[in-house]
Amino acid sequence: MIDILKDILPYISGLYTLPWILVGFFITILVGKIIGREKIDKIMKKIGLVLLYFFIPLLVFRIFLDLFETTQVAFVIIVFSVIFLMYIIAYYYARYVARKTKLKSPKKDLFIKTMLTNQGRSSAFIGSAMMAYWPVEAGIMIALVGIALFAVIPYILSHMHKRESKKIEKESTKALPWFLRIYPWYLIAFVLVAIALNLNTNITTADFGELGILLKFYTAVTIPAALYYVGASIHPNDLKISEIRKLIGIDKSNSQEDHWGWVRNIFLLTVIITPLIVALIFSTLYFFQMIPIAWFAVIIINTFLPITSTNMFLLPYGIDKKSTAHSITWTTIICVPIVVLLIIVFGI
Repeated sequence: MIDILKDILPYISGLYTLPWILVGFFITILVGKIIGREKIDKIMKKIGLVLLYFFIPLLVFRIFLDLFETTQVAFVIIVFSVIFLMYIIAYYYARYVARKTKLKSPKKDLFIKTMLTNQGRSSAFIGSAMMAYWPVEAGIMIALVGIALFAVIPYILSHMHKRESKKIEKESTKALPWFLRIYPWYLIAFVLVAIALNLNTNITTADFGELGILLKFYTAVTIPAALYYVGASIHPNDLKISEIRKLIGIDKSNSQEDHWGWVRNIFLLTVIITPLIVALIFSTLYFFQMIPIAWFAVIIINTFLPITSTNMFLLPYGIDKKSTAHSITWTTIICVPIVVLLIIVFGI
């Protein structure tokens, strides 16, 4: 049994995981014709919670237990700086667009929150393909982006939500249920325990024998399962020619021009502006040999990753649902081929 799991592991790791996006997309279309798309979306939401609680924390635990070293502290600091920079870019770009388009509150607040939230990338899902080439750096990036996405951003949105409620003299609501409010601390606990074990005992999953192989297989399954979830979240209706025309601004005859303007700005921010700024900074650092190629590759690829579909869990905080859904769809379609190409090029 253990030997079979060892043989399967290479095929659920690295670039081999990416086709699961297509598998999720096509199976969802077929099943949707039988039971309906709305029912599938409800099921996928529950599957997303299972991934969040029972798979991703253990994946993060294994990454830090096996890969974290004190020599990587400098890279951890750089990754935190990159994540901070990405959200700063999103915030100020959102404010610039809101001012340019003369948005007024509460629509202005809704736009800024939506833009800020959709800077979150699918590092824990699609970014896992990087681990085939740069396991240490990609592992750290995945874990830290996950903490930012599930720990930091919800608290920022919560603060903005309370501030908006005070403006209109309305009692602030509990935007998320208790099991999502405790999730950040739940995730961070796995990270802290893994680091403590790593630094104090030098234990890795290899020391667990067959149990370690089972843990490695279990956590490896997380990635194709999560990518299936990503593919299942893509709605075929978004891929119509009429929708593409609206996205790129050719068709301006519809009454939802504000919506498509928001989607275009999110797309511009995540696919063009953020990658260009980060690439300019770190290309300079790499040119002067201030950072190694592995750091450069992982940071650049992360900025091209598509928007994470788990942003939909933050809808109760008042982000725009339809703009978020369309942005997830289109950045997934455009960015996944770019990411695959970059991994191959940097890998070479």
